[in-house]
Amino acid sequence: MEAIIFIGLQASGKSSFYKEHFFNSHLRISNDLLKTKNRQQRLLDFCFDTSMPFLIDNTNPTREIRASYLEQIKARQWPVTAYYFKTDLDRALAWNSQRQGKDLVPKVGILDTHRKLEIPDYDEGFDRLYYVDFIDGKLTATDWKK
Repeated sequence: MEAIIFIGLQASGKSSFYKEHFFNSHLRISNDLLKTKNRQQRLLDFCFDTSMPFLIDNTNPTREIRASYLEQIKARQWPVTAYYFKTDLDRALAWNSQRQGKDLVPKVGILDTHRKLEIPDYDEGFDRLYYVDFIDGKLTATDWKK
C-alpha cells in the first residue's frame, strides 16, 4: 500500500513520468481523466478499500490542496511520497505548445498554477519527497534535500 502525489505545472512531464515509472504498479487518479472531484474521491475510496497503490496525477500546487489528500492517506497509516516537478515555466509553456486538441492547456491556466505553486516540504506529512528535473533528455528523480 502506497500513495504518491505529484506536484507541478501542467505540461511539466507528470503524466509521462507516471507512464514510465508507475503504470504497472499504481492506479492513476487524475482530474484530466475523471473530470470531477466526486469521481476522484470515489476512486480514491476504492483504492483505500482494496489496498490498491495509487498516484494523484494533478498539479496539486498548494499545501491546502495537498492536505486534503494527506489527511485521508495518513488516517489510514499509508506511506505517502511526493514528486515535485521542477518549476520551469518556459519549458512547460513550450511542451504545452506541442500538445493538440483537449490536451492543450490554456496559457492562462499554466500561469495561474505557476503563481499559486508552493514548494512542498516534509512538514506537510510526506514520508519521502523527490525532485524531478529534465536531465540529459529525460525526466529524472533525485532525493529531496532537507
